[in-house]
Amino acid sequence: MSERQKTLLLTGASRGIGHATVRRFNREGWRVITCSRQPFPEECPWGGGEENHVQIDLANPSDVIEKVEQIRGRLDGRLDALVNNAGISPKGPEGERLNTLTTDLRTWGHVFHVNFFSSVVLARGMMEELAAAKGAVVNVTSIAGNEVHPFAGAAYATSKAALKALTREMAHDFGPMGVRVNAIAPGEIETAILSPGTDKLVEQLPLRRLGQPEEVAATIYFLCSPESSYISGTEIEINGGQHV
Repeated sequence: MSERQKTLLLTGASRGIGHATVRRFNREGWRVITCSRQPFPEECPWGGGEENHVQIDLANPSDVIEKVEQIRGRLDGRLDALVNNAGISPKGPEGERLNTLTTDLRTWGHVFHVNFFSSVVLARGMMEELAAAKGAVVNVTSIAGNEVHPFAGAAYATSKAALKALTREMAHDFGPMGVRVNAIAPGEIETAILSPGTDKLVEQLPLRRLGQPEEVAATIYFLCSPESSYISGTEIEINGGQHV
């Protein structure tokens, strides 16, 4: 008998780290169900096609709850991994960092719905399927969740700090089901959302270079694989030594 194909549910799949994660898991033979605000692009050369894509607005709690049932209907009763990768970091009119004094309440709510609340709603909604597969959850946090960052806004940073704490709580609650929950905290990764001035920041990093999306995807894959079978409740820094 052939081995059952494993399934990953991934948010924020359309670019950067998410895009690299799709490619890595596809290469390893996984089925990847992608979630993003955009419909599946016909020109996209990766993934399982439109039938494995869910258009979802993570800023809308009603839409997230509704789509949970749609996603469950596409599974065979098992979900081997959930990767909560989606995240937004709004900027000011001139592209400036929004701090605690300049971020309006609506923006705070928008950021937290996407970066934080959607992660726990999806995990709870897929609880039975994750337990059936003895699966793994990976929450993508950020170096900004641990220190004030020159470019990441206050709402983004605090939402990622909250997601780190949620990872600990989820690891405690999901552990008895055989489900592992971990986080990764990327630093300066070479994606389309890098802010001007990042090159100066990179000069101060111990490794003196940007990280690549593929390097982040490799860590995500490790945390979803049997090689990390006794790791739960931790956050792995992926930042070239930026945190030291």
